[in-house]
Amino acid sequence: MIASVSQTVDLLTVDRHRSSRLPLPGAILLFSGERPIHVIVPSRDGAVQLGRDRLAALGVADARVSRQHLEARWEQGAWVVKDLGSRNGTSVDGVTLAREARTGERASVRIGDTVLWLVPDAVPYAERPLRVEDGKVIGATLAAVMEQIRQAGDGAVLHIHGPSGAGKELAARAFHSVGGRPKGPFVAINCAAIPEGVAERVLFGARKGAYSGADRDQPGHFQEADGGTLFLDEVGELSLDVQAKLLRALEYREVIPVGASKAQTVDVRLCSATHRDLRERVADHRFREDLYVRIARPVVTLAPLRERREEIPSLIESRLSVQGLKAHSSLIEACMARPWPGNARELLVEVDAAARVALTAGDARVRAADLSATAGTVFTVDRALTTGSPATASPAEGAAPRHEPISARSLTRDEVEAALNAHGGRVASAARALGLHRNQLRRWLAANQLAHEGEDE
Repeated sequence: MIASVSQTVDLLTVDRHRSSRLPLPGAILLFSGERPIHVIVPSRDGAVQLGRDRLAALGVADARVSRQHLEARWEQGAWVVKDLGSRNGTSVDGVTLAREARTGERASVRIGDTVLWLVPDAVPYAERPLRVEDGKVIGATLAAVMEQIRQAGDGAVLHIHGPSGAGKELAARAFHSVGGRPKGPFVAINCAAIPEGVAERVLFGARKGAYSGADRDQPGHFQEADGGTLFLDEVGELSLDVQAKLLRALEYREVIPVGASKAQTVDVRLCSATHRDLRERVADHRFREDLYVRIARPVVTLAPLRERREEIPSLIESRLSVQGLKAHSSLIEACMARPWPGNARELLVEVDAAARVALTAGDARVRAADLSATAGTVFTVDRALTTGSPATASPAEGAAPRHEPISARSLTRDEVEAALNAHGGRVASAARALGLHRNQLRRWLAANQLAHEGEDE
């Protein structure tokens, strides 16, 4: 459970920007003293200045932070982060800061044992402070989605769009709880995991003798969810035949089990979800247009974890605390700097693996060194890095994909030069090929005094 501060400084500044609807750049302190925190520090005159005394005034004690440690200034849609000659240094997005660096509109920063996140607008984080409910970590971005779900109220359907591992079932359960029948059953099924030949009887049930081995009547998920909510994750994976029967069940509120001649009445609210664009599947004739019209509105969209990084320290703490372990600030820093294409599901799996490494070593704190180098990194396919060299085979041709480390520290000069040459000197393109954010590569280039040519993207 989170044992943290939930505090906003300079409330008048936040309130003024809230009423004017002007963005207020600022920092969110997310971790310090081996625990998650949630302290909002709005900028003043476009800058956030942090040091040991300022942190102490906010209720945060960190002896490894210098009295004057960091200045982050918001300039033309990006942050300019400057180390003020601190004793223990500053890192930005997991890369040690030499003196000053210009990053994007969001950046993770570590000073001492404190980790913070720079954002272009701190007001939403003041309006929706991070909270933990029934073990679920809900940050500002996810809280906004939950508000949309509450507004859906007693509607019969809801569609959730979002990447795998981002919490679609959490959103579906929220829909169930606000639907006026929270005591009814909640039945969740992943349509992608149902073999095509059995999907109909899994959903709608089957009568005794309807197929080989059917020695008794079998209820389907619709019958099990009667009086409650049925959650169909990855609904776009259902076959067209089953989609037609699903549409009929929704339209007439009845299902016909396999082998039956009479329909059964069911009263079910349907929550569907997918990581795909159903409109594209309709255009490709892989999803029925009439079913799309029936289930795709209202829709809520879940952001990937990389856009909800305020949740990461609390997700990690909730996972480690049950094992009697604590997170070192280096672990939080490493996880904040990675994109996590598998979202919260991937993060928790990798944190479990890191915990096993720490336990084996007899360490009560889990550190960045315990985390796999490929955990949470961009999934790419090998490509030729030098102009004119033969390309590596694509997965369709039998080549194995690989994970590229997100840290720029392990790069060699030859690798970077080859990537730049292959992409005409364009930093953004070369960074993607190397599995980095473009600002990480820019800082690496500056630190290693490597010039590049060509227009950036």
